[in-house]
Amino acid sequence: MLSIIVAKAKNNIIGKDNKLIWNLPADLKRFKEITTGHVIIMGRKTFESLGRILPNRKHVVFTQNPDFKVKNENVEVVHSLLEIQQYIESEEECFVIGGAMIYNLLMPYVDKIYLTQINKEFNGDAFFPRIDETKWKEIERISNLKDDINNLEFEYITYEKIKKV
Repeated sequence: MLSIIVAKAKNNIIGKDNKLIWNLPADLKRFKEITTGHVIIMGRKTFESLGRILPNRKHVVFTQNPDFKVKNENVEVVHSLLEIQQYIESEEECFVIGGAMIYNLLMPYVDKIYLTQINKEFNGDAFFPRIDETKWKEIERISNLKDDINNLEFEYITYEKIKKV
């Protein structure tokens, strides 16, 4: 089963120059809690922006560059949707963590979205696809998340894909 985990601004911006624009420690903690012990799927630029291999997670890196290699047992480099099929069909929850191209590519195969909605607009160059409310049902919302450490207003929203009967 594929799920997306993403933090996005009010105007669907998710980053600029291959970096996060904001600093929300609570969101980073939530990301770690949700994804630890699972497969995380990302594009090459997102992988490179991490700066390291995240502990206790298998990294699946999607790239069109046939020469891109990573020598680490926790990293699998793939070049096609066919190679990701096993994660799409898995009983285990696997997480798509970005970037924009990968979100767009895999959105049709995703069953759940863990969204951190930042209630502010930002300038950026990477966008999250619009969530079509006719295809997605909100199942949880935790609002008014702001404190001295996390100085932006944000909320956590979880969506599930509406199953066709």
